[in-house]
Amino acid sequence: MDKVLGNKKTILFFVGPALLFYLLLLIVPTIWSIGYSFFSGSPLRGFDFVGFDNYTAALRDKHFLDSLFASMRYAAFVTTGQVVLGLCLALLFVFFLKKYSSLVRTLVFFPVILPAVAVAQLFSKLFEFSPQLGLVNDLLATLHLDSYVQAWLAQGDTAFAVLVIMDIWRSIGFYAVILYAGLIDVPDDVIEAARLDGASGLRLVTSIVLPMIRPILLSAVIFSLNGTLKVFESAVALTGGGPGNSTTMLTMYMYNTAFSYGEYGYGSAIAVYLLIVCLLVTLLIYRFARKNIA
Repeated sequence: MDKVLGNKKTILFFVGPALLFYLLLLIVPTIWSIGYSFFSGSPLRGFDFVGFDNYTAALRDKHFLDSLFASMRYAAFVTTGQVVLGLCLALLFVFFLKKYSSLVRTLVFFPVILPAVAVAQLFSKLFEFSPQLGLVNDLLATLHLDSYVQAWLAQGDTAFAVLVIMDIWRSIGFYAVILYAGLIDVPDDVIEAARLDGASGLRLVTSIVLPMIRPILLSAVIFSLNGTLKVFESAVALTGGGPGNSTTMLTMYMYNTAFSYGEYGYGSAIAVYLLIVCLLVTLLIYRFARKNIA
């Protein structure tokens, strides 16, 4: 194996196709978008060079700032829910269910493979207000909590909350499995030694388990944040960005600007801002993690 992997042609054979796809599907479109961001117009109307005007205009655009804030608020809530609840499930699999956790892991992971449109239809029915009450409103009415019966998806704050709940539920199994893979690599003798020293429960988790799975946990946080900042299909399928612009994320505003209104340059500038935000968030998390380790 060392002889095979030491051959540069073999390395190129294995890495080349993936690198080519990465180059064509990610790097080239990114460079293309950055280039478009310095122009105004569309392929039909033609393009005019405007320099950094699209970037300065975005900073004065209330809709851009609102969608940026909505994306960051959504990312904060959903990332926290995905990672924290995913960690709780992973701990449940390892320390309580143990070898009987296979079925539960499968059931928890099942929503991950469901299409976003199907999940959105499910939640729209669960929180339905008219023409008939959905399961949530019906349950509230049964419990005589009529004051809480409402059109959840017709109000900004509640629509945002339903979107957050839906995406946490949809993705929690993915992060539970990732963190479970990290937890099962923690040596049993380390856990037993900690228990003999008196560590148990929350203290065992915070003092022994979490430090040992820090790299996996860090990767999960970064992966979740970058995914939630770029949320698109679930918001489109559930709320369409409404009511008003309460759930219009930055990706949706970028899409509408570029493809609905034909402003390719301005839409590309919004995409570049999104790229910058994702890079800054990743760098800040890495710096915070390294500082804590040091």
